[in-house]
Amino acid sequence: MQSRAFWDIWRPKVFQQCRYFVSIAEDVRYADVPKPCRGKSERKPYATPMKVLIRRAKEEKKARNAGLRTILEAPENGLLVPELVEVAHQVSQARESLLHGLAKLVGVVVPVKRCRFCSEVHIGHVGHEIRTCTGPKSGFRGATHVWKKGGIEDVICFPSCYHLYDRVGKPRVVHNERLQVPRLPAVLELCIQAGLDHEDYRTKRRTKPVYWIHGRMADFEEELGEADTENNRQPDDPPSLIPICSDRKNCITCQNEEEKPSELSAKILESWFVMRSGAEEIMKTYSVSTCGYCPEVQVGPRGHKVRWCRAAKHQSRQGQHAWQEATIDDLIGPNYVWHVRDPNGPPLINELKRYYGKAPAVVELCVQAGARVPHEYRSMMRLDVVPPDRDEVDLVA
Repeated sequence: MQSRAFWDIWRPKVFQQCRYFVSIAEDVRYADVPKPCRGKSERKPYATPMKVLIRRAKEEKKARNAGLRTILEAPENGLLVPELVEVAHQVSQARESLLHGLAKLVGVVVPVKRCRFCSEVHIGHVGHEIRTCTGPKSGFRGATHVWKKGGIEDVICFPSCYHLYDRVGKPRVVHNERLQVPRLPAVLELCIQAGLDHEDYRTKRRTKPVYWIHGRMADFEEELGEADTENNRQPDDPPSLIPICSDRKNCITCQNEEEKPSELSAKILESWFVMRSGAEEIMKTYSVSTCGYCPEVQVGPRGHKVRWCRAAKHQSRQGQHAWQEATIDDLIGPNYVWHVRDPNGPPLINELKRYYGKAPAVVELCVQAGARVPHEYRSMMRLDVVPPDRDEVDLVA
């Protein structure tokens, strides 16, 4: 009875404290960089909780065992989603504008550095002195980086995937077809499947939906002849990283070839946000898969069957990838770099690395070129933190 009376008295106060801590947890002051996996054998976190995936699998299995005709919605039935066709064109145009703008800034206005032994990238004239190198013989160098000149491919990463001519009829590429099927940037493949018509990568557009009857697909679309199949054959040479702008009148980076770096960097940031937001909207409808242990990405209903995974536990999978739902960072690699407040100042030192912020390499490049810091990355770049001097490190608590 005494314990019950004690709990009745303190229960309101305990609940009040719990609500206080929950409000603190929801109001996060700093949006930190996503932490990488702890070890090489740790799997990427699932984008959708496992309980939701299990429930969906049970519902699909129950529908297949019922033996009824399954009516699918677009795009599972092979048709396009009308409201996403315009979004696909906007994402493709933003990608072209982004690459054209970066070609004018990288190495001309703002230098880019990359490590010779690891994937570390730095934006600035002088590389940082933070000892985070994980490349070969990094222990002999004290984990310091050895910098060399970088390029556009170091600023932004577009993982490649296999092109699917028919995403419903034959959605998986087997191991023996790995050299015959062309590869292209995954974000471009996502736009093609969502409705973008590309002259180098043709795809099958259906006018009649497909149905699944007793676990088999019923396709009422007419088959292509040999002449059409020959015309739709894919090229052997993929296009270059910097595409030729197809619409120079509407391209935000081609309207003025001699504009200031600050104006150009602001337009590059606009293209960056349009591309990421549009691709994220398309990914809500069109499925994209990634390997849980390596950066491989595949756009389509299911991942491919090419056995070239060399990540952890690949022996138990016979080299096949462990496919799971992808996120926007898997499709468009942000490539986080350290934020430099004063590009003309001294390099970043290892003793003050906990006071430095980070940002995607594209955002850091545009900020150093004169663009305003985006509101979405202000907390990640830690602009309100004043780092101490080198001789004041030991005095900071």
